[in-house]
Amino acid sequence: MADTIRILIADDHLIVREGLRLILETGEEFEVIGEASDGAEAVRLASELKPDVTLMDLRMPGMDGLTAIERLRVEQPKVAVVILTTYNEDDLMMRGLRAGAKGYLLKDTDRATLLDTIRAAARGETLLRPEIMARLLARAESASAGERSALELSEREREVLIGAASEAKRSPRGSASASAQ
Repeated sequence: MADTIRILIADDHLIVREGLRLILETGEEFEVIGEASDGAEAVRLASELKPDVTLMDLRMPGMDGLTAIERLRVEQPKVAVVILTTYNEDDLMMRGLRAGAKGYLLKDTDRATLLDTIRAAARGETLLRPEIMARLLARAESASAGERSALELSEREREVLIGAASEAKRSPRGSASASAQ
């Protein structure tokens, strides 16, 4: 990771993109290098601009955020994606993380959590709030045999989730970080 974290913002609402830019530009270590109003534009700009981290909304017109994350994982695997959305739905969260996102934040998150999650993603780590981690673990534990095959959690993924949940209990900031291996 370079000294400056280069960020691409993908959200269909101009006011959200402008607000995020203002927040991020208060930190010397962050540089917003582009903005996209839909998933297709985010994929194109990621290819051109090579951001370290892309902040991705999930529901946008045209290509949605989930499809864009899947495309980025194939076309730009070094770009870390952090989902930033208003949708607090387990299915979307699971699909986004399975598609390769390094974080899942709701738009009502605080500034410090947003910045910590971006930093972790730039380091190749996954950073999840304890309540998100608890929901993931509960879903994985209670899934029926059919759902387990849909989840397809490897033994290593389970270890990472359990380790991150343990870390979340000890963390004074209230976030769990798990190194991507």
